[in-house]
Amino acid sequence: MHLLSAGAFDPTREAGWKRLEAFLPLARTYTERRGYVEPPAHASVSRLSPWLQKRLLLEEEVFAATRAWWGFEGAEKFLQETCWRTYWKGWLEQHPEVWDRWAEAVPRRRDELRGARRSEHEAALAGETDIACFNAWARELRETGWLHNHARMWFASIWVHTLRLPWELGAAFFQEHLFDGDAASNTLSWRWVSGLHTVGKTYLARRDNIAHYAGEALAPPPGRLAEVPLPLSEPPPARRPLPPRPATWREAGIAEGAAPARLGLWLHPEDLCAEIGGLADAPIAAVFAGWPRGIGARAGWSAAVEIWIRAALEDGAARAMRRFACPLGTGPCDGLSSALVDWARRERLETVLVHEPMQGPWRAEALAVERAAQAAGVRLAWIRRSWDARLWPHASRGFYPFWAAARRELCTSVPPSRRS
Repeated sequence: MHLLSAGAFDPTREAGWKRLEAFLPLARTYTERRGYVEPPAHASVSRLSPWLQKRLLLEEEVFAATRAWWGFEGAEKFLQETCWRTYWKGWLEQHPEVWDRWAEAVPRRRDELRGARRSEHEAALAGETDIACFNAWARELRETGWLHNHARMWFASIWVHTLRLPWELGAAFFQEHLFDGDAASNTLSWRWVSGLHTVGKTYLARRDNIAHYAGEALAPPPGRLAEVPLPLSEPPPARRPLPPRPATWREAGIAEGAAPARLGLWLHPEDLCAEIGGLADAPIAAVFAGWPRGIGARAGWSAAVEIWIRAALEDGAARAMRRFACPLGTGPCDGLSSALVDWARRERLETVLVHEPMQGPWRAEALAVERAAQAAGVRLAWIRRSWDARLWPHASRGFYPFWAAARRELCTSVPPSRRS
């Protein structure tokens, strides 16, 4: 039975809060225990990533709740790990061609596989190689929609450096099955393991490390893992400045007292907490949460992942409808752009507000929606959360310079946590 049906990752904000509250007493021991891979419960780590990726929970909420429980120094490693997703997203927003390169490479790399290489790739996907730990992680990923971060690193290293399969196809395998599948975190983590994110720095899985953190029974035979990384290189991606975005609906040029007759909200699965942040007090007249048919195939998601994301969207839409006390437009649609424009016309909307979709499948949808809305005379106003606006500019180099800057800001400015 897939763990989605068993409720291990119930796609609701309520379930995310319960998971956070259960983990908070353990956050202080995270530093010592986080590397241990202990299926099926994985009690040493939070497993909050699916809720954070969809922003059913917000990074600042997790940060504030952890500080309130332990203080900054008491749980700094967990707080630091909470910010890795922010770092990856900020970096990819400033280097968008990396996502474009990956998206172009996946079908090409598949087509290039021939004969024995195709069979080796199929065996890796099925978990039928001669490396038992790799096979176990492949099965766990498919069956649960999640993997411990340490297992992800070992798996990616074995895929790239031992099996010598294209890293792009490994990232696609993760993107297909992870409930927390994230364009930035997933793609850039695979590049880091491959030695492409930080030039000259690769990650090699070691037998002794696997034995220590996952158990001797899973450790590969001596000499089976690569001891020398596969040499990979690529042209360095260009850095682009972040486009400015307003942080609130008022900053979007919708002044209080002079607002259009009706404002709409487009809710998408990149941000499902519209009731918190810069849109929370907007006079929203209608909410749209449509699901474009075919996006799962375009994004490369498994059926289980698509079901999970749709359920998360429904949870976010129900909360938004309650918060704004307005009608909801939802359900599958043949084309997101035409469906949203039709909805905006029916609701007589002049401006549709949306939390900025980030690089990945929903960004492509959003750009098409923006063009269609503009042609129909409807303004689409993108809102960037203040957390992203403050931290993304620091994500231009490696993580630790980013963390030094983020730490200075966050250790003094994140407000106390409150559940809503």
